[in-house]
Amino acid sequence: MQKIAFIGLGVMGYPMAGHLQKAGYDVCVYNRSSAKAEQWQKEFGGRIATTPAMAASDAEIAFCCVGNDNDVRQVVLGEQGILAGLSKNSILVDHTTASAELARELNEVALSQDKHFLDAPVSGGQAGAENGVLTVMMGGEETIFEKVSPVIECFARFSKLMGPAGSGQLAKMVNQICIAGVVQGLAEGFNFAEKVGLDPEALVETISKGAAGSWQMENRYKTMFAGEYDFGFAVDWMRKDLAIAFAEAKKVDAKLPMTEIVDSYYQEIQENEGNRWDTSSLISRLK
Repeated sequence: MQKIAFIGLGVMGYPMAGHLQKAGYDVCVYNRSSAKAEQWQKEFGGRIATTPAMAASDAEIAFCCVGNDNDVRQVVLGEQGILAGLSKNSILVDHTTASAELARELNEVALSQDKHFLDAPVSGGQAGAENGVLTVMMGGEETIFEKVSPVIECFARFSKLMGPAGSGQLAKMVNQICIAGVVQGLAEGFNFAEKVGLDPEALVETISKGAAGSWQMENRYKTMFAGEYDFGFAVDWMRKDLAIAFAEAKKVDAKLPMTEIVDSYYQEIQENEGNRWDTSSLISRLK
């Protein structure tokens, strides 16, 4: 059995690591909350380590899925971090949505230690992780991508190498920019539909088959009409991701006027204690 480390058992990492264990890999996990790691072991089996370095010490591939750049640096570069435990020629795959700058930094550090790195942010949300149908956008060397791809298939339905280190994170920024516009469009359209008395089911059944159709429409329309916002990616995390995109856009003088407006709407939702609502809560501002 190929030995795998998985660091970070949040709403995404927990099921992703579970899919790997169920597929027959020998998975060792680390999580800052030991209770969460013990819960994972009880559900899936596998092994638990008390530091990221210990989890990675005998792993051929170490996966990481934590919160932000600082979290990644802590679990990867610390004295007890992943790279301190990984042996030469092993691979670190970071599924965290973080900055492209950090991805390039980690790639350089890994290569200096004769190790390999891929930045690999994911799209599909908690449901995608739980159902094993995530989309993974990756940056790094093609030969390393090819080695990792069969393993990633355990929790993803599609993965693609986007270019050198950092390219996966850049693609994820585009993903979040696009989602922000789509969800705001749905919020306005569905609110209008309610005002004019259209039947939601008949409406979505019809327009989802045409040019307006999207994943967000088909998977969020019922909860958006119902005013329920506990079914996906949280507003706090969306704003974190958009802040990364804004910082990168500033470097290259890319204009994001609509995204900035939608981000301000998400800020309003945060100020009204909707931090943990999912991104479809944009419609709450209009009701």
